Amino acid sequence: MLLTLLSGNFTFQQIIAQILAVLLVIFLILPFHEWAHAFTASCLGDKGIKARGRLSLNPLSHIDPIGALMLLLIGFGWAKPVPIDPRYFKHPKLGMAITAVMGPVANIVAAFVGMIVFNLVGVNWPNLLIDTSVSTLSYTIFYYFLSFYVSVNISLAVFNLIPIPPLDGSKVLFLFLPNTAVNFFYRYQNIFFIVLFALMWGGALNGVLNVFTNWLYNGLSWLAMLPFRPFVGG
Repeated sequence: MLLTLLSGNFTFQQIIAQILAVLLVIFLILPFHEWAHAFTASCLGDKGIKARGRLSLNPLSHIDPIGALMLLLIGFGWAKPVPIDPRYFKHPKLGMAITAVMGPVANIVAAFVGMIVFNLVGVNWPNLLIDTSVSTLSYTIFYYFLSFYVSVNISLAVFNLIPIPPLDGSKVLFLFLPNTAVNFFYRYQNIFFIVLFALMWGGALNGVLNVFTNWLYNGLSWLAMLPFRPFVGG
């Protein structure tokens, strides 16, 4: 992301706003994503989650330095995955699927909150600042910051739902596969991840991901705007 900003035609406000948004995602949203996994697993019966130190929103418990750096540089990153023991679950496959899907749900919630904040401040912005020049500059940074924050969260949610190991979507896929197939995917998940990364880097998945990203963005945007329609005449 940072490499793209520095090489492209972006304003100073855009660069600052997007860097701040990515830092917020790294130190708040990635931990929230992993905490959602840990909290769900704990609720479903995994007694060891707390002892593993992952039932916390402390960024230090979840941040992967390489994943955080990659997110800052190219807009694609990750946190330390939460170790889950499905043997504690009454129904291991179902428990793993529910636990996995709660990470992307956390990103969707974070994106939705960002949209609500944007609409809330946007409706009242003229009353918050008097000086036109300050208002324009502040609103520009605010707009780019929240726009990028929302888009990163939605992209992370959609990306993590890809049914390829080790992404969260694979645990949902495993719910419908026999154990032999699941064991095969786990055995070669590192290879699957390398292939996935190559496909992402080469842009082979861009079309499909963009369809789902736009669908999710438009749906959340419509929901987030509902409380404010009386104020904007929509």
